[in-house]
Amino acid sequence: MPDLSDERWSEPPPVWLLDVDGVINVKRPGWGAAPFHGRAHALGTEWRLRWAPALVQRIRRLHRDGVAEVRWCSTWCAWPGEIERLFKLPGLDRAFGEVPDFSVAKLAAARTVLREGRRLVWTDDVEVPGPGPLRDELVRDGRALLIRPDPRRGLQPVHLDAIEAFCTTPLGS
Repeated sequence: MPDLSDERWSEPPPVWLLDVDGVINVKRPGWGAAPFHGRAHALGTEWRLRWAPALVQRIRRLHRDGVAEVRWCSTWCAWPGEIERLFKLPGLDRAFGEVPDFSVAKLAAARTVLREGRRLVWTDDVEVPGPGPLRDELVRDGRALLIRPDPRRGLQPVHLDAIEAFCTTPLGS
């Protein structure tokens, strides 16, 4: 991994728009260890979540080390403290607050990151577009990495390897 504090690295880190359900919170997270379980509260309901601790550790490290600027981009954006407490993550920025249409808000967040001149990592099991004009629009200049994991398994080590490689390779390299 390059020394991101090196003055030759002038580009800010990519923004990672991170969904929760189907990405971190999944039925069969794998990662070679038993999953962790916990409960979070939202909308007057207690929700049971299940995740791979090694996945959350890698997300925490990539954010802490400045490799990526992780932002919540999830239905959990209205309750970030619940998932940050559960996953033992620092307070992360949110892509949006309470919104009537998460699909529209998530795509708008991705477009905003790119419009601001930042590189984008977007991980979402539903809203990341598949092949077609919308995906082509987002990835056309190599400034976006889009990952749509299997919603039963969520992000896997190979995905985190791809994210880290994308984030630590200067654009155009």
